[in-house]
Amino acid sequence: MNLCTLLICSLLTAGPVYQELPLGSIRPEGWLEEMLLRQRDGITAHLDELYPSVCGPDNGWLGGEGDRWERGPYWIDGLVPLAYILDDEALKAKARPWIEWTLASQQENGFFGPDKSYPYIEGLQRGMAHDWWPRIVALKYMWQYFNATGDERVIPFFLKYFRYQLETLPDKHLGHWTFWSEYRAGDNLDIVLWLYHRTGEAWLLDLAALLHSQSYPFTQAFAERDMLTRMGSIHCVNLAQGLKEPVIWWQVSGDKRDLEAVRQGLEDLRQFNGFPTGMYGADEALHGNNPTQGSELCASVEMMYSMEQMLKVTGDVFFADYLVKVAYNMLPAQISDDFRWHQYLQQANQVTCSFGVHNFDVGYKGTGQVFGLLTGYPCCTCNLHQGWPKLTQNLWYRSSDGLAALVYAPCRMQARIGRTQVSIREETYYPMDETVRFSIDPSRAVEFTLSLRIPQWCETPVLSVNGESVPCEGPVARVTRKWRKGDTVTLTLPMTVRSSRWYQNAAALERGPLVFALGIPERWEERHFDGKMAAEFGDTYFEVFPEGTWNYGLMKAAVYESATAVTVCKDTARMTGRWYWSLDHAPVTLQVPAARIPDWTLYNGDTGPLPYSQVPFRGANDMSSHSADSIETITLVPYGCTTLRISEFPVLTQ
Repeated sequence: MNLCTLLICSLLTAGPVYQELPLGSIRPEGWLEEMLLRQRDGITAHLDELYPSVCGPDNGWLGGEGDRWERGPYWIDGLVPLAYILDDEALKAKARPWIEWTLASQQENGFFGPDKSYPYIEGLQRGMAHDWWPRIVALKYMWQYFNATGDERVIPFFLKYFRYQLETLPDKHLGHWTFWSEYRAGDNLDIVLWLYHRTGEAWLLDLAALLHSQSYPFTQAFAERDMLTRMGSIHCVNLAQGLKEPVIWWQVSGDKRDLEAVRQGLEDLRQFNGFPTGMYGADEALHGNNPTQGSELCASVEMMYSMEQMLKVTGDVFFADYLVKVAYNMLPAQISDDFRWHQYLQQANQVTCSFGVHNFDVGYKGTGQVFGLLTGYPCCTCNLHQGWPKLTQNLWYRSSDGLAALVYAPCRMQARIGRTQVSIREETYYPMDETVRFSIDPSRAVEFTLSLRIPQWCETPVLSVNGESVPCEGPVARVTRKWRKGDTVTLTLPMTVRSSRWYQNAAALERGPLVFALGIPERWEERHFDGKMAAEFGDTYFEVFPEGTWNYGLMKAAVYESATAVTVCKDTARMTGRWYWSLDHAPVTLQVPAARIPDWTLYNGDTGPLPYSQVPFRGANDMSSHSADSIETITLVPYGCTTLRISEFPVLTQ
């Protein structure tokens, strides 16, 4: 072992704080099960039929001469967890040829995947056959597959390929073919370190150091605080996917500056580019925090995955709070209810979804904001599938002394504590409601610690076991006892309405993990492309137009006195249903005092310049810089229930 490896070994931590359960151990129930079933029956189970030119049998990752870059592997990275979480044999069968071909393609030197490039054909990525980047995606789906099946072929496959990387990367760096791998190498590094902890092969730490050295220096970039303050400085998905790299590397470095840099980066991202949903303005390149800038769907699912991985590594539930902010606000709003159509770029203030350039960094010939199968760029068509299944997989973890529920949604979980099988049913209407009930069902009495996350926004959590109150302190409440069949745990997380400030000092209203928005009645209009546009973007797309008024500002009482000025309304029938994520099914709403701002009008299909909301100073009353109509009460709904919305509001005085 060389000196570098010895040094790294001396610094290496014990590994992630939390461990994933085998894929399929967590079964969704309630609204989450309905979401995954809609995903299955929408495009996930049928993408090879709907998009055969890329995901059909001629794909290079099936041995064909067609597309051989990221899109096929992207689809499988979502298909595999969905198949095993739902225990769906048809989905497993659909994923199996990709798994088997990937394993069979490995050469003696460890290289795997498509080995030959072909001339360009419109709509297909047939070059760059040896590029590192698509193999990183393939590693992810092979990792998912191993976690589901324990297939004994996968570990030797990983070892052989990582040995190939160790020998090849010194001459053919991560950026040798394309730059994408330099920004996204954290996913490669993540699996290398997982394999090290599993096998103890010390040379894997040499590879880890090599990958880190060739990666984009995120720690330095975040610490210097320049990149995230400048528009156009980084691609949106490279940021969402790459920001985990310092945290993954921290397992080796032990340097707290790696962790501090990521937290600093997220703070700067919020300040200079952020939206209330946890995402940011980057309609390809970083583009500021005007709520009419776009946020790409790929960036949302990759941000979720980064938060999941950083949560496991550090145990810091800040990342869980961030994860659910993106998952429960952005994700449902960017995909149609039937899971057939998606929107490439979403706006925080979005009052039309219309064909046109808008003010995006890249407009994709006017298709970036409309709903379709291939509109915008089809990376999202293939990558969106990982979002909900991986969230489900990360609802529960194994901890050093038991089990941990750090993200809440209705589900049933099974795990082993020693030789004892433990089943826990999690009954909840979260994130719409504040109560989470756990029913413990061990095969025999067994002692372990049940860890439950207390969100940062919750000031007065209440925890009880079998009806008796127990202490509920810290960001993670821990209950250690001998658990018996029939034990119940009830966690109540009171949700109060609070406000946050954003672009032009606009206000957003939040309750629990949810951002609330003006839900604008909508009219969907089906359109059709032909010729070259149809070949590139699909033959069908949808524009969405408002059927109601949108140009409201909130009265300042809604922002400063929300406890008394805002009324929370719950619909029990909707709350107990299996689908929440549309205007007609929203189970919780806010009644808020507001007034129209007549001069705030449409511009180029978007909301015009957002009226500035002044800030009180030196005890003076804040004064509106714009006139408004008479006060009325408007209804806000969860952001994830909307297609058209205002989520960042001007603030008005009386």
